[in-house]
Amino acid sequence: MNRIPVTALTGFLGAGKTTLLNRILREQHGRRYAVIVNEYGELGIDGGLVVGAEDEVVELNNGCVCCKVRGDLIRVVSGLIKRKGGFDGILIEMSGLADPAPVVQTFFFDDAIRQRTRLDSVICVADALHLQARLADSREAAEQLAQADTVLLNKTDLVDATGLASVEAAIRGFNPTAELLHSVRCAVPLAALLDRGAFDLKRLHLDSSPDNANEPPRDERPFRHISVSLGRHSHGIDCVSLHVEKPLERSRFLSWLQQLVVEQGQDLLRAKGIVDLAGSDRRFVFQGVHMTMDTDFDRPWGVDEVRDSRLVFIGRNLDRRGLRESIGHCKTDS
Repeated sequence: MNRIPVTALTGFLGAGKTTLLNRILREQHGRRYAVIVNEYGELGIDGGLVVGAEDEVVELNNGCVCCKVRGDLIRVVSGLIKRKGGFDGILIEMSGLADPAPVVQTFFFDDAIRQRTRLDSVICVADALHLQARLADSREAAEQLAQADTVLLNKTDLVDATGLASVEAAIRGFNPTAELLHSVRCAVPLAALLDRGAFDLKRLHLDSSPDNANEPPRDERPFRHISVSLGRHSHGIDCVSLHVEKPLERSRFLSWLQQLVVEQGQDLLRAKGIVDLAGSDRRFVFQGVHMTMDTDFDRPWGVDEVRDSRLVFIGRNLDRRGLRESIGHCKTDS
């Protein structure tokens, strides 16, 4: 059974989430989507479409469905996936003041939903004009950005080239792994946003670490560590990237990862990794949100592929030195 892809849509108040959803709900794209608005108050899709009753479902003339959640998200999703005809995808718009993690974790923890759906990606719509101000004064804006796989930088027509470069740098500081797209009034092809497979371990990709001209030769440095400094308005969020060039001993590494989740899971906003485990000819991949960690053995390493381990952690209160030292103990003795 093909599982329905679910896209979580986040972003601070006024960024343009509703504008994006309006496009999906109105456009004759030939696909059938269910749009869930996961917040209290009247539905802000547009003035002519207000859902009054709790969990009421509205059929739209382009084949899409819109509903509002005021209670149990699991119950609403369970009802939608049982509807005749099925859907090409489910989109969930979260409150502009909400941490997306609880919604994301729903699709990992509930077995029935996980059998019928798959979390596809987390998209953060960001206001190019006001994002930096929101990052300076809002913990929620920082969390939304840090947990995204795709950042749709909207309202780019309201800033000049210098301002655009500055806000892009701020985004990269909080989340260097997310794909960054530009838009005006969220005018971006839906294919660029949907069915991305960002939570599919088989499609996980991490760029190689940046070149470091001043580092020792390859054979003299067992691993490399990069940290992004975010400044005084970071709300304590850091991105720590680890690059280990020697194979990792399986039991040591799995224990290390488990201990990290247990001890720092509440502070881990996102985690991703492609790992070379000693004795295995397949890549070990993982990614997670907070206490939720999905792991699997992926495809075999390519014949000409460099076998190394690349891990990225985004979160609060990360012990950068401790992570560097402790993962070093996971290397094989040889």
